Amino acid sequence: MELRRPQAASPADALLLEEIARIRVYALFSLIMYSAVLIGLPFLGGSTLLKWILLPQMVLGVAGAGHVVAALRDPRRYRPRVILALAVLATATGYTVILYWGINSAAPTTVALGLYFFSRSQSARAALFIYVLCAATQAALAALVLTGAIDDPGIYTGAERPLIYHVVTQAALQFFYLMAHVLARLGRVSTLHAIDSLLRAHRQVEQRDAALQEVKQDLDRMAQIGGPGRHTDQVLGSYRLGAIIGRGAMGEVYEATNTASGQPAAVKLLHPHILDAPGAVERFLREARAAGALESPHVVRILDASGPGAPLPYLVMERLVGTDLAFMLRKRRRLSGDSLMRMVREVADAIDEAGDKGIVHRDIKPHNLFLAEDGAEASRWKVLDFGASKLARHHGTLTAGRVVGTPAYMAPEQARGEDASPRADVYALAAIAYRCLCGRPPYSGKDLPGTLYNVCYSMPPRPSEIAEVPAAVDAVLAVGLAKAPGDRFASAAELTAALAAALAGRGDPDLEARADALLAVLPWGTRLEPAGAPSESRTVSMR
Repeated sequence: MELRRPQAASPADALLLEEIARIRVYALFSLIMYSAVLIGLPFLGGSTLLKWILLPQMVLGVAGAGHVVAALRDPRRYRPRVILALAVLATATGYTVILYWGINSAAPTTVALGLYFFSRSQSARAALFIYVLCAATQAALAALVLTGAIDDPGIYTGAERPLIYHVVTQAALQFFYLMAHVLARLGRVSTLHAIDSLLRAHRQVEQRDAALQEVKQDLDRMAQIGGPGRHTDQVLGSYRLGAIIGRGAMGEVYEATNTASGQPAAVKLLHPHILDAPGAVERFLREARAAGALESPHVVRILDASGPGAPLPYLVMERLVGTDLAFMLRKRRRLSGDSLMRMVREVADAIDEAGDKGIVHRDIKPHNLFLAEDGAEASRWKVLDFGASKLARHHGTLTAGRVVGTPAYMAPEQARGEDASPRADVYALAAIAYRCLCGRPPYSGKDLPGTLYNVCYSMPPRPSEIAEVPAAVDAVLAVGLAKAPGDRFASAAELTAALAAALAGRGDPDLEARADALLAVLPWGTRLEPAGAPSESRTVSMR
């Protein structure tokens, strides 16, 4: 699939885009000017020696400017060293022209324009180098001519004017050169601040919109639970059903009580439209047994399940007391580093055991991570709802090939309706870590298709730009949120170790190299557009 280039992700990127466009225009005008001089040079008078020096410079100028114009059609081909070489060539050519026309003529004033142009470049060192090169060359040539060390070879010499006129003119030129350089650098800083303020305001609006969307989804979910359901007061096996305590795309969860022991439990029933699907009950029970075989203390325990011939298939789970991660994030928006790492470690234990046994949860999200309280033990995180799970080593899934998961946290392959491996759950854990650190989910959209599209073709804002986290965290989450499963961490434990080190400020050079390679293709805060996308959504950028 042909992809369009992404947009700028930061103020520096935005100015770099402006710089690239500016340089391409400059190179185009230079190409025209060098070509015109090459054509007209034989017909001009002046120093023959300087004309012969100008000739190869003009040929090089045409070649260099032509290369830049062609290369910068794709901004990703921008190379600062090539542009610096072009600036040095332009300076050498410019001062040959100044000598040819006259050191005391108006020709040296054009250098101030070029200085302002190059001094707005991204590299402060390169800008300073070009300024010093121009100022020193102008001063040296002026000194040689004005002291009589060399004869003025220019067409205009100003010999009829007193020497003091030329000294004052050269001093004024040096002042203009310095002013052009300083104003350009200050202008760049001011522009960066203005763009940064605009981006911060935009991201605050995005964060508020994402938070409001989360709250709306939670309110919709809460409106559907807490009351009686169609099966309330029925007895299934040894359990009497009470009020609905959870509802999802796959089914409903009721509070329940063991009729013999009085022990509380939770009973999950499939929605009627799921029951009508061929083989749905068989897959439901098979996957329930697989989830029940998990030994991790961080998976909700399966207490019982209906038999194959039961008219109403059900799954009995331990009843948990506590709160889910979604509720916690609504209350305080972010988790501290210690709280986050405790959650990630415990959830990773469950994800990796499931993956080792060929089970992919496919719907790891804040609502399915529950901090269970126990009067006898310390609280512990548990993974809920393996109802959307898929046995990776067997054919068949309860969802019959449909897109399953929560859009903001599902892996790109899930969003495309493709098969999911255990690395999809590792991706979801990285997305949750992003949400806990940054105060917003990694992806959102105006509607479900928009969110799914962003999951597949965009990257969220850089974490360290919207949250107070070490820069090393950026690399961890870049790999964790990689679009291709093979580019991600091989296990949740690997993600956990990398995140713990990053939050402690310890970067991993190999991991950073992996992240840099991924971000070179799709930088933070950018979106790739498939060819043929509507024109209003097309973006162009470079990193």
